[in-house]
Amino acid sequence: MITQEQAELAFPDEVVTHAVTRLVPVPGLAAPVALITIDNGHDHTRPSTFGPQGLVSLNAALDEAIAAEPAAIAVTGKPFVFAVGADLSGIERVADPEVARLIAQAGHDVFRRFTESRIPTFAFVNGAAMGGGLELALSCHYRTLSDNAAALSLPEVFLGLFPGWGGTQLLPNLIGADAAVTVLIENALNQNRMLKPAEAAKLGIADQLLGSADFLEQSLLWLAKVVRGEVTPTRPAIDRGEAWDAALARAKSLVDGKTKGASAGAAKALELLELARTADLDTGFAAETDALAELLLTDPLRAGLYSFNLVNKRAKRPAGAPDKSLARPVNKVGIVGAGLMASQLALLFVRRLKVPVVLTDIDQERVDKGVSSVHDEIGKLLAKKRISPDEANRLTALVSGSLDKAAFADADFVIEAVFEELGVKRTVFAEVEEHVGPEAILATNTSSLSVTAMAAELKQPERVVGFHFFNPVAVLPLLEIVRGERTDDAALATAFAVGKQLKKSSVLVKDAPAFVVNRLLTRFLGEVLAAVDEGTPFEVADSALDPLGLPMSPLTLLQLVGPPVALHVAKTMHGAFPGRFGVSENLERFVKAGKSAVWRWDSSGNRTVDPEVAALWQRGDAPSTAEQVRERALGALAEEVRIMLDEGVVAEAQDIDLCLILGAGWPFWLGGITPYLDRTGVSERVNGKPFLAPGVASVPAS
Repeated sequence: MITQEQAELAFPDEVVTHAVTRLVPVPGLAAPVALITIDNGHDHTRPSTFGPQGLVSLNAALDEAIAAEPAAIAVTGKPFVFAVGADLSGIERVADPEVARLIAQAGHDVFRRFTESRIPTFAFVNGAAMGGGLELALSCHYRTLSDNAAALSLPEVFLGLFPGWGGTQLLPNLIGADAAVTVLIENALNQNRMLKPAEAAKLGIADQLLGSADFLEQSLLWLAKVVRGEVTPTRPAIDRGEAWDAALARAKSLVDGKTKGASAGAAKALELLELARTADLDTGFAAETDALAELLLTDPLRAGLYSFNLVNKRAKRPAGAPDKSLARPVNKVGIVGAGLMASQLALLFVRRLKVPVVLTDIDQERVDKGVSSVHDEIGKLLAKKRISPDEANRLTALVSGSLDKAAFADADFVIEAVFEELGVKRTVFAEVEEHVGPEAILATNTSSLSVTAMAAELKQPERVVGFHFFNPVAVLPLLEIVRGERTDDAALATAFAVGKQLKKSSVLVKDAPAFVVNRLLTRFLGEVLAAVDEGTPFEVADSALDPLGLPMSPLTLLQLVGPPVALHVAKTMHGAFPGRFGVSENLERFVKAGKSAVWRWDSSGNRTVDPEVAALWQRGDAPSTAEQVRERALGALAEEVRIMLDEGVVAEAQDIDLCLILGAGWPFWLGGITPYLDRTGVSERVNGKPFLAPGVASVPAS
């Protein structure tokens, strides 16, 4: 068992989460209940996590509880938070194999005591329970769950890790292998999807779902019924035969499809799930400990932790953002355009800001269609019970349309979502400027055009700002906020304030062609298409980047973006940087022919090249291997990232990585892209040096 001295040496800077035991009398029980509360009371804004010292505190609290000879032992968290797992900020500094093993073993040693206790143990999950927090709950004999718990998950595979403190062994043996695959693998690889409390209860993770208003009191009363034998929670019989085989096959398909073998954590989770079918706790926990101790000292895992910090820390404090006190209030929003993107924006603005939103377009039919689309989406939210009837009525009433831009007269923030052509956008802004007040912000959702050029002919160019969303707007969290050459601090501060209200992660970007994500994806896709043009088979080129485990292959990305859009951006970039960005003549023929995809998929999920595409694509006689295509594409990315940093497009490489994670869905284990380029030697080969300092997204020197 870990000692206090070992814990202090392992994580000397740990923000310690304490566990405190108190005895609570419960009606109907002869002895009190020992209630352990996990609480980092020094900081109520920070969720409780477990570092070595936190585990020592929990262990001591359990000793105290057992010594009191209670009727039962229960563990709960501070208000709205049960516990959210290991202290990742400490793990990222570990370089000593002995310390890595100590961390892996300590979680098992402490949590297992709840499993093997002769006194009944209960987890009262009163709020967020993620990773090690959920594993602690699983280690108890019984679990109650508050119906307002906000975040329930085992997110480790999403980070490039695996649940290493009992999760891979306890969960499938509690709820069955298939349900465990959903939580451990499917949800984790689906952008870390959280379980809702009702879902967790239905799966069998919780024995009893209780209301939040008197959750602790009701949990104690339910505990008493269990202890007295009046209630016996039912547990499903676990099929360890064909059902387990089918679950493992599904898990393997998910891992192969989502990671292409690039995530060691996902691969290890599969192995441990298979082991859980027959292993006892000694064997299963030992395997988790060995694997976790090894994985903690790998660069891909450190890249995952780096990604975690980017998303949870850097994204909340955007580099270069102006003083938020300069932001102007936004009490009404105008949207120019009423098409698909405009409707998505309208729904987002009205839901988050809860202010009037008015759409305009060139004819009444378009306006009516756009407003109707937003109203329909609000209706769908109501049908799914994600909003109340009262809220649905309020939101619907806030969304309107008009043919006359005079409807923007009292708008504080007007965003355009019209055709991606500079002349069109200039005309739109000139018209809007005639109607809005002098302090209204004019925002553009352009994906590649110059914000500075767009504002150049306006009377007040200083109020124009880039506000680039990613599609689908409701899903992807990135917002590229672009400062034009004359954008002032008030406009920029207002943009960041609105972005925060929209619950987006904003990154400040210089006004440069295609900004960050589209610039890099266009460069990357351009190299792959060039290889196909030269004679590389579609299949070879499209699978060349599989070792990175990207969310989709290049040609699938082309289909998602839309070939006309991809061609438009390629031409924009070629115009700006003709030496690095080409325009494929084959892609032009592809778009002219009205084709939307290279691949055809049959009912079994097998893909073949569309014969019409194969016929129109004129290819050379200089094919490349998959490795050559990969080296070419990665080299181009490394070159482009270095140029962008030299140009000051963003403040640091970390912002590039954050953009790719949040705007393109690139996986955590890549760290965005620069950690991968560094550890594979591409950065050194192309630029003569790495992007990041040693230890930033890699194992520090011991």
